[in-house]
Amino acid sequence: MGQRPPGFREVFAVREFRALLAAQSLSTAGDQVARLALAILVYADTGSPVFTAISVALTYVPELLGGPLLSGLADRYPRREVMVACDLVRAALIAAAAIPGVPLPVLWLLVFLVQAANAPARAARSANMSVMLTGDRYTMGLAVMSTAAQISYFGGFALGGVLVSAAGPHMALLVDAGTFAVSALLFRFGLRPRPASRRDATMLGSARAGMRLVRRDRKLRALVSLAWTYGFYVAPLGLAVPYAGQIGAGTVAAGLFLAAESVGSAAGGLLLTRLVPAELRSRLLGPLTVLTGVPLLAMVFAPPVWLSLVLLVLSGVFAAYQVVANATFVLAVAVEYRGQAVGIAASGLFAAQGLGILGSGLLAEAVGPAASIATFAAIGVLAAVPAGVAWRRATRYTYEYAGKEE
Repeated sequence: MGQRPPGFREVFAVREFRALLAAQSLSTAGDQVARLALAILVYADTGSPVFTAISVALTYVPELLGGPLLSGLADRYPRREVMVACDLVRAALIAAAAIPGVPLPVLWLLVFLVQAANAPARAARSANMSVMLTGDRYTMGLAVMSTAAQISYFGGFALGGVLVSAAGPHMALLVDAGTFAVSALLFRFGLRPRPASRRDATMLGSARAGMRLVRRDRKLRALVSLAWTYGFYVAPLGLAVPYAGQIGAGTVAAGLFLAAESVGSAAGGLLLTRLVPAELRSRLLGPLTVLTGVPLLAMVFAPPVWLSLVLLVLSGVFAAYQVVANATFVLAVAVEYRGQAVGIAASGLFAAQGLGILGSGLLAEAVGPAASIATFAAIGVLAAVPAGVAWRRATRYTYEYAGKEE
Protein backbone atom coordinates (compact mmCIF):
# COMPACT_ATOMS: atom_id res chain seq x y z
CA MET A 1 0.00 0.00 0.00
CA GLY A 2 1.37 3.43 -0.97
CA GLN A 3 2.23 5.97 1.67
CA ARG A 4 -0.41 8.62 2.34
CA PRO A 5 0.34 11.82 0.42
CA PRO A 6 1.22 14.77 2.67
CA GLY A 7 -1.55 17.19 3.59
CA PHE A 8 -1.76 20.98 3.57
CA ARG A 9 -0.89 21.19 7.25
CA GLU A 10 2.47 19.47 6.73
CA VAL A 11 3.38 21.98 4.02
CA PHE A 12 2.11 25.13 5.71
CA ALA A 13 3.83 24.11 8.93
CA VAL A 14 7.14 25.09 7.28
CA ARG A 15 7.66 28.78 8.05
CA GLU A 16 9.98 29.29 5.08
CA PHE A 17 7.34 27.96 2.71
CA ARG A 18 4.79 30.43 4.04
CA ALA A 19 7.20 33.30 3.36
CA LEU A 20 7.98 31.97 -0.11
CA LEU A 21 4.28 31.58 -0.92
CA ALA A 22 3.45 35.08 0.25
CA ALA A 23 6.30 36.61 -1.74
CA GLN A 24 5.43 34.77 -4.94
CA SER A 25 1.71 35.55 -4.67
CA LEU A 26 2.43 39.23 -4.12
CA SER A 27 4.89 39.61 -6.99
CA THR A 28 2.71 37.53 -9.35
CA ALA A 29 -0.27 39.79 -8.72
CA GLY A 30 1.98 42.81 -9.22
CA ASP A 31 3.20 41.42 -12.54
CA GLN A 32 -0.35 41.24 -13.89
CA VAL A 33 -1.04 44.79 -12.72
CA ALA A 34 2.07 45.87 -14.62
CA ARG A 35 1.14 43.96 -17.79
CA LEU A 36 -2.24 45.62 -17.94
CA ALA A 37 -0.86 49.04 -17.08
CA LEU A 38 1.89 48.68 -19.66
CA ALA A 39 -0.53 47.73 -22.43
CA ILE A 40 -2.82 50.66 -21.60
CA LEU A 41 0.10 53.08 -21.29
CA VAL A 42 1.67 52.14 -24.63
CA TYR A 43 -1.65 52.11 -26.48
CA ALA A 44 -2.60 55.50 -25.04
CA ASP A 45 0.74 56.99 -26.08
CA THR A 46 1.00 55.41 -29.55
CA GLY A 47 -2.50 54.33 -30.58
CA SER A 48 -0.77 51.31 -32.16
CA PRO A 49 -2.00 47.75 -31.54
CA VAL A 50 1.31 46.46 -32.89
CA PHE A 51 3.41 48.45 -30.40
CA THR A 52 1.04 47.37 -27.63
CA ALA A 53 1.45 43.71 -28.61
CA ILE A 54 5.24 44.08 -28.70
CA SER A 55 5.20 45.60 -25.22
CA VAL A 56 3.20 42.70 -23.82
CA ALA A 57 5.33 40.13 -25.69
CA LEU A 58 8.42 41.60 -24.04
CA THR A 59 7.07 40.35 -20.72
CA TYR A 60 7.52 36.77 -22.01
CA VAL A 61 10.28 36.66 -24.65
CA PRO A 62 13.30 37.36 -22.37
CA GLU A 63 12.65 34.09 -20.55
CA LEU A 64 13.87 32.23 -23.63
CA LEU A 65 17.27 33.87 -23.35
CA GLY A 66 17.47 34.45 -19.63
CA GLY A 67 16.57 30.89 -18.70
CA PRO A 68 19.62 29.08 -20.07
CA LEU A 69 22.11 31.89 -19.41
CA LEU A 70 21.03 33.34 -16.08
CA SER A 71 19.45 30.43 -14.19
CA GLY A 72 22.88 29.10 -13.26
CA LEU A 73 23.27 32.08 -10.92
CA ALA A 74 20.90 30.20 -8.60
CA ASP A 75 23.58 27.49 -8.23
CA ARG A 76 26.68 29.71 -8.20
CA TYR A 77 25.45 32.10 -5.50
CA PRO A 78 23.36 31.67 -2.32
CA ARG A 79 19.79 31.26 -3.51
CA ARG A 80 18.18 33.53 -0.94
CA GLU A 81 20.51 36.35 -1.95
CA VAL A 82 19.78 35.71 -5.64
CA MET A 83 16.04 36.07 -5.02
CA VAL A 84 16.50 39.23 -2.95
CA ALA A 85 18.81 40.82 -5.52
CA CYS A 86 16.52 39.97 -8.45
CA ASP A 87 13.49 41.46 -6.72
CA LEU A 88 15.34 44.66 -5.78
CA VAL A 89 16.61 45.03 -9.35
CA ARG A 90 13.10 44.50 -10.73
CA ALA A 91 11.65 47.00 -8.25
CA ALA A 92 14.13 49.65 -9.42
CA LEU A 93 13.55 48.93 -13.11
CA ILE A 94 9.75 49.03 -12.81
CA ALA A 95 9.98 52.26 -10.80
CA ALA A 96 12.04 53.75 -13.65
CA ALA A 97 9.43 52.58 -16.18
CA ALA A 98 6.76 54.40 -14.14
CA ILE A 99 8.39 57.79 -14.74
CA PRO A 100 6.11 59.79 -17.07
CA GLY A 101 7.56 60.57 -20.48
CA VAL A 102 9.98 57.63 -20.70
CA PRO A 103 10.68 57.06 -24.45
CA LEU A 104 9.14 53.89 -25.84
CA PRO A 105 12.48 52.17 -26.73
CA VAL A 106 13.71 52.81 -23.18
CA LEU A 107 10.46 51.46 -21.78
CA TRP A 108 10.86 48.30 -23.86
CA LEU A 109 14.44 47.87 -22.62
CA LEU A 110 13.34 48.23 -19.00
CA VAL A 111 10.57 45.67 -19.47
CA PHE A 112 13.00 43.28 -21.18
CA LEU A 113 15.46 43.53 -18.28
CA VAL A 114 12.72 43.07 -15.67
CA GLN A 115 11.59 39.84 -17.27
CA ALA A 116 15.13 38.59 -17.83
CA ALA A 117 15.72 38.90 -14.08
CA ASN A 118 12.80 36.54 -13.50
CA ALA A 119 14.76 33.53 -14.76
CA PRO A 120 17.37 33.30 -11.97
CA ALA A 121 14.75 34.28 -9.38
CA ARG A 122 12.43 31.47 -10.46
CA ALA A 123 15.26 28.94 -10.59
CA ALA A 124 16.47 29.93 -7.12
CA ARG A 125 12.93 29.76 -5.73
CA SER A 126 12.29 26.28 -7.13
CA ALA A 127 15.67 24.91 -6.04
CA ASN A 128 15.36 26.45 -2.57
CA MET A 129 11.86 25.07 -2.11
CA SER A 130 13.08 21.57 -2.98
CA VAL A 131 15.44 21.81 0.01
CA MET A 132 12.95 23.22 2.52
CA LEU A 133 10.23 20.73 1.45
CA THR A 134 11.74 17.29 1.06
CA GLY A 135 10.29 14.30 -0.79
CA ASP A 136 6.59 14.32 -1.64
CA ARG A 137 6.00 17.48 0.39
CA TYR A 138 7.75 19.31 -2.44
CA THR A 139 5.15 18.07 -4.93
CA MET A 140 2.36 19.19 -2.62
CA GLY A 141 4.07 22.54 -2.17
CA LEU A 142 4.23 23.01 -5.93
CA ALA A 143 0.50 22.32 -6.21
CA VAL A 144 -0.22 24.95 -3.55
CA MET A 145 2.10 27.41 -5.33
CA SER A 146 0.38 26.74 -8.64
CA THR A 147 -3.07 27.34 -7.17
CA ALA A 148 -1.95 30.54 -5.45
CA ALA A 149 -0.35 31.73 -8.70
CA GLN A 150 -3.64 31.28 -10.58
CA ILE A 151 -5.50 33.25 -7.91
CA SER A 152 -2.87 35.99 -8.02
CA TYR A 153 -2.94 36.00 -11.81
CA PHE A 154 -6.62 36.85 -12.07
CA GLY A 155 -6.64 38.96 -8.92
CA GLY A 156 -3.78 41.00 -10.34
CA PHE A 157 -5.65 41.73 -13.56
CA ALA A 158 -8.75 42.77 -11.58
CA LEU A 159 -6.69 44.97 -9.26
CA GLY A 160 -4.85 46.42 -12.25
CA GLY A 161 -8.09 47.49 -13.86
CA VAL A 162 -9.17 49.28 -10.69
CA LEU A 163 -5.78 50.94 -10.16
CA VAL A 164 -5.42 52.15 -13.73
CA SER A 165 -8.95 53.55 -13.69
CA ALA A 166 -8.48 55.27 -10.33
CA ALA A 167 -4.88 56.45 -10.43
CA GLY A 168 -3.50 55.89 -13.94
CA PRO A 169 -0.98 53.41 -15.41
CA HIS A 170 2.09 55.12 -13.93
CA MET A 171 0.79 54.65 -10.38
CA ALA A 172 -0.09 51.03 -11.18
CA LEU A 173 3.53 50.43 -12.25
CA LEU A 174 4.72 51.93 -8.96
CA VAL A 175 2.47 49.48 -7.12
CA ASP A 176 4.18 46.65 -8.99
CA ALA A 177 7.57 48.04 -7.96
CA GLY A 178 6.35 48.05 -4.38
CA THR A 179 5.31 44.38 -4.56
CA PHE A 180 8.87 43.45 -5.60
CA ALA A 181 10.33 45.46 -2.71
CA VAL A 182 8.05 43.73 -0.18
CA SER A 183 8.82 40.36 -1.78
CA ALA A 184 12.55 41.01 -1.31
CA LEU A 185 11.94 41.71 2.38
CA LEU A 186 9.96 38.48 2.76
CA PHE A 187 12.81 36.52 1.18
CA ARG A 188 15.47 38.25 3.26
CA PHE A 189 13.81 37.77 6.64
CA GLY A 190 11.62 34.74 5.96
CA LEU A 191 14.17 32.32 4.48
CA ARG A 192 17.19 30.71 6.04
CA PRO A 193 20.60 31.57 4.59
CA ARG A 194 22.17 28.67 2.70
CA PRO A 195 25.56 28.55 0.99
CA ALA A 196 25.94 28.42 -2.77
CA SER A 197 25.68 24.88 -4.10
CA ARG A 198 28.56 25.25 -6.60
CA ARG A 199 31.00 27.89 -7.83
CA ASP A 200 32.97 25.92 -10.38
CA ALA A 201 31.56 27.23 -13.66
CA THR A 202 31.22 30.39 -15.72
CA MET A 203 27.81 31.54 -16.92
CA LEU A 204 28.23 29.98 -20.37
CA GLY A 205 29.88 26.91 -18.92
CA SER A 206 27.02 26.44 -16.50
CA ALA A 207 24.47 26.76 -19.32
CA ARG A 208 26.32 24.16 -21.40
CA ALA A 209 26.58 21.84 -18.41
CA GLY A 210 22.84 22.15 -17.76
CA MET A 211 21.95 21.34 -21.37
CA ARG A 212 24.35 18.41 -21.36
CA LEU A 213 22.87 17.16 -18.10
CA VAL A 214 19.33 17.11 -19.48
CA ARG A 215 20.41 15.63 -22.81
CA ARG A 216 22.35 12.74 -21.28
CA ASP A 217 19.84 11.65 -18.63
CA ARG A 218 16.97 9.58 -20.06
CA LYS A 219 14.60 10.45 -17.23
CA LEU A 220 15.15 14.17 -17.59
CA ARG A 221 14.79 13.94 -21.37
CA ALA A 222 11.48 12.13 -21.00
CA LEU A 223 10.20 14.59 -18.40
CA VAL A 224 10.98 17.68 -20.47
CA SER A 225 9.38 16.01 -23.49
CA LEU A 226 6.18 15.49 -21.49
CA ALA A 227 6.28 19.04 -20.16
CA TRP A 228 7.03 20.68 -23.52
CA THR A 229 4.18 18.76 -25.17
CA TYR A 230 1.93 21.21 -23.36
CA GLY A 231 2.88 23.73 -26.06
CA PHE A 232 0.38 22.01 -28.36
CA TYR A 233 -2.41 22.43 -25.80
CA VAL A 234 -2.19 26.21 -25.25
CA ALA A 235 -3.98 27.14 -28.49
CA PRO A 236 -7.19 28.10 -26.57
CA LEU A 237 -5.22 30.80 -24.73
CA GLY A 238 -4.26 32.54 -27.95
CA LEU A 239 -7.57 31.93 -29.72
CA ALA A 240 -10.08 32.58 -26.91
CA VAL A 241 -11.38 35.83 -28.43
CA PRO A 242 -11.71 34.64 -32.05
CA TYR A 243 -13.14 31.30 -30.87
CA ALA A 244 -15.77 33.15 -28.86
CA GLY A 245 -16.62 35.11 -31.98
CA GLN A 246 -16.89 31.94 -34.06
CA ILE A 247 -19.50 30.43 -31.75
CA GLY A 248 -21.42 33.68 -31.44
CA ALA A 249 -20.35 34.51 -27.89
CA GLY A 250 -19.02 37.80 -26.53
CA THR A 251 -16.03 39.10 -24.62
CA VAL A 252 -17.37 37.77 -21.30
CA ALA A 253 -17.28 34.25 -22.73
CA ALA A 254 -13.75 34.87 -24.02
CA GLY A 255 -12.67 35.82 -20.50
CA LEU A 256 -14.27 32.67 -19.12
CA PHE A 257 -12.45 30.60 -21.73
CA LEU A 258 -9.14 32.10 -20.60
CA ALA A 259 -9.94 31.32 -16.97
CA ALA A 260 -11.33 27.82 -17.51
CA GLU A 261 -8.08 25.95 -18.12
CA SER A 262 -6.39 27.63 -15.15
CA VAL A 263 -9.28 26.76 -12.85
CA GLY A 264 -9.15 23.14 -13.97
CA SER A 265 -5.38 22.97 -13.62
CA ALA A 266 -5.41 24.42 -10.10
CA ALA A 267 -8.10 21.99 -8.97
CA GLY A 268 -6.45 19.05 -10.71
CA GLY A 269 -3.08 19.82 -9.16
CA LEU A 270 -4.48 19.80 -5.64
CA LEU A 271 -6.52 16.64 -6.23
CA LEU A 272 -3.64 14.80 -7.85
CA THR A 273 -1.10 15.61 -5.15
CA ARG A 274 -3.52 15.25 -2.25
CA LEU A 275 -5.33 12.03 -3.16
CA VAL A 276 -3.01 10.03 -5.43
CA PRO A 277 0.10 8.27 -4.02
CA ALA A 278 3.44 9.36 -5.44
CA GLU A 279 4.18 6.06 -7.18
CA LEU A 280 0.85 6.08 -8.99
CA ARG A 281 1.28 9.74 -9.98
CA SER A 282 4.54 8.83 -11.65
CA ARG A 283 2.88 6.06 -13.67
CA LEU A 284 0.06 8.41 -14.69
CA LEU A 285 2.33 11.07 -16.21
CA GLY A 286 2.15 9.67 -19.75
CA PRO A 287 -1.61 8.97 -19.80
CA LEU A 288 -2.42 12.38 -18.30
CA THR A 289 -0.33 14.11 -20.96
CA VAL A 290 -2.35 12.34 -23.64
CA LEU A 291 -5.68 13.03 -21.90
CA THR A 292 -4.93 16.77 -21.70
CA GLY A 293 -5.49 17.03 -25.44
CA VAL A 294 -8.50 14.72 -25.75
CA PRO A 295 -11.20 17.23 -24.59
CA LEU A 296 -9.77 19.84 -26.95
CA LEU A 297 -10.36 17.54 -29.92
CA ALA A 298 -14.12 17.99 -29.45
CA MET A 299 -13.78 21.75 -29.92
CA VAL A 300 -13.54 21.12 -33.67
CA PHE A 301 -17.36 21.06 -33.57
CA ALA A 302 -17.45 24.61 -32.07
CA PRO A 303 -19.77 23.58 -29.20
CA PRO A 304 -21.84 26.14 -27.24
CA VAL A 305 -20.30 28.18 -24.46
CA TRP A 306 -21.23 25.87 -21.58
CA LEU A 307 -19.83 22.77 -23.28
CA SER A 308 -16.70 24.60 -24.40
CA LEU A 309 -16.10 25.61 -20.78
CA VAL A 310 -16.55 22.02 -19.61
CA LEU A 311 -14.02 20.82 -22.18
CA LEU A 312 -11.49 23.49 -21.23
CA VAL A 313 -11.83 22.83 -17.50
CA LEU A 314 -11.47 19.08 -18.08
CA SER A 315 -8.35 19.65 -20.16
CA GLY A 316 -6.99 21.81 -17.34
CA VAL A 317 -7.62 19.08 -14.77
CA PHE A 318 -5.53 16.64 -16.81
CA ALA A 319 -2.91 19.35 -17.42
CA ALA A 320 -2.12 19.14 -13.71
CA TYR A 321 0.42 16.51 -14.82
CA GLN A 322 2.72 19.53 -15.20
CA VAL A 323 2.93 19.88 -11.42
CA VAL A 324 4.03 16.25 -11.07
CA ALA A 325 6.45 16.47 -14.00
CA ASN A 326 7.97 19.64 -12.55
CA ALA A 327 8.44 18.18 -9.09
CA THR A 328 9.82 14.89 -10.43
CA PHE A 329 12.27 16.75 -12.66
CA VAL A 330 13.61 18.95 -9.85
CA LEU A 331 13.96 16.08 -7.39
CA ALA A 332 15.74 13.95 -10.01
CA VAL A 333 18.55 16.51 -10.30
CA ALA A 334 21.36 16.79 -7.75
CA VAL A 335 20.91 19.85 -5.50
CA GLU A 336 23.96 21.65 -6.86
CA TYR A 337 22.59 21.60 -10.43
CA ARG A 338 18.91 22.30 -9.78
CA GLY A 339 18.87 26.01 -10.53
CA GLN A 340 20.43 25.62 -13.97
CA ALA A 341 18.37 22.55 -14.86
CA VAL A 342 15.12 24.28 -13.91
CA GLY A 343 16.11 27.23 -16.11
CA ILE A 344 16.69 24.97 -19.13
CA ALA A 345 13.38 23.16 -18.69
CA ALA A 346 11.38 26.34 -18.08
CA SER A 347 12.87 28.10 -21.10
CA GLY A 348 11.90 25.19 -23.33
CA LEU A 349 8.37 25.29 -21.95
CA PHE A 350 8.09 29.03 -22.60
CA ALA A 351 9.34 28.48 -26.15
CA ALA A 352 6.88 25.63 -26.72
CA GLN A 353 3.97 27.73 -25.44
CA GLY A 354 4.96 30.74 -27.52
CA LEU A 355 5.33 28.68 -30.68
CA GLY A 356 2.05 26.87 -29.98
CA ILE A 357 0.14 30.13 -29.64
CA LEU A 358 1.81 31.61 -32.72
CA GLY A 359 1.35 28.48 -34.84
CA SER A 360 -2.28 27.95 -33.87
CA GLY A 361 -3.00 31.60 -34.64
CA LEU A 362 -1.53 31.28 -38.10
CA LEU A 363 -3.46 28.07 -38.75
CA ALA A 364 -6.68 29.69 -37.53
CA GLU A 365 -6.40 32.23 -40.34
CA ALA A 366 -6.87 29.36 -42.80
CA VAL A 367 -9.19 26.88 -41.04
CA GLY A 368 -10.82 28.84 -38.23
CA PRO A 369 -10.16 28.89 -34.43
CA ALA A 370 -12.10 25.72 -33.55
CA ALA A 371 -10.36 23.58 -36.16
CA SER A 372 -6.97 25.05 -35.23
CA ILE A 373 -7.41 24.24 -31.53
CA ALA A 374 -8.44 20.68 -32.37
CA THR A 375 -5.59 20.22 -34.87
CA PHE A 376 -2.94 21.29 -32.38
CA ALA A 377 -4.54 19.09 -29.72
CA ALA A 378 -4.33 16.11 -32.09
CA ILE A 379 -0.65 16.81 -32.74
CA GLY A 380 -0.10 17.05 -28.99
CA VAL A 381 -1.79 13.70 -28.36
CA LEU A 382 0.38 12.08 -31.03
CA ALA A 383 3.52 13.64 -29.54
CA ALA A 384 2.56 12.63 -26.01
CA VAL A 385 2.43 8.93 -26.82
CA PRO A 386 6.17 8.43 -27.56
CA ALA A 387 7.07 10.83 -24.73
CA GLY A 388 4.99 8.71 -22.33
CA VAL A 389 6.61 5.53 -23.61
CA ALA A 390 10.06 7.07 -23.10
CA TRP A 391 9.13 7.95 -19.52
CA ARG A 392 7.92 4.43 -18.75
CA ARG A 393 11.14 2.97 -20.14
CA ALA A 394 13.29 5.44 -18.23
CA THR A 395 11.61 4.63 -14.90
CA ARG A 396 12.51 0.97 -15.23
CA TYR A 397 16.09 1.86 -14.36
CA THR A 398 17.40 2.38 -10.85
CA TYR A 399 16.87 5.95 -9.66
CA GLU A 400 19.93 8.16 -9.37
CA TYR A 401 20.38 11.91 -9.07
CA ALA A 402 21.25 13.46 -12.39
CA GLY A 403 24.37 15.57 -12.27
CA LYS A 404 26.62 13.17 -10.40
CA GLU A 405 29.96 12.46 -11.98
CA GLU A 406 30.02 9.25 -13.99
